[in-house]
Amino acid sequence: MNSLPLAKETLYFQSAVGKLYYHPSGFVRLAWSAEPASLELIKSFYEQVLALLLNSNARKILSEHGGRAPLTGSAQQWIIESWLPRAMSQARTRHCAIVEGANPLHRLSTQSVLSVAPSDFISQRFSTNEAAEQWLVKIAI
Repeated sequence: MNSLPLAKETLYFQSAVGKLYYHPSGFVRLAWSAEPASLELIKSFYEQVLALLLNSNARKILSEHGGRAPLTGSAQQWIIESWLPRAMSQARTRHCAIVEGANPLHRLSTQSVLSVAPSDFISQRFSTNEAAEQWLVKIAI
């Protein structure tokens, strides 16, 4: 599923939840694994995302959902109430490109988060990494 030029990216963090990369075009890429993960593992992964956003001064995210399991209600709530506000205020993150997963329940859980995200958090859904990357690269910050 991943067809981004991986040679350009730097692996920053890896866990059972997935891999986190920095892309020199100014965004971070989350490559989620298909394994179900506990809330604590998901929180830990997202904290690494925030750390990379802060350390790299990147403000954009490409989230490659692939076969990721649907987020639980508690994970959705934590992202909405804790992580996203911090990512927006601390790292000034405003743009997220989402490469859709195959699972309809996963897409629904993603929509549940996006539907209550602040209006100045702009997300776009894509079917390929190439389209997602092209959209992010065009955004001037």
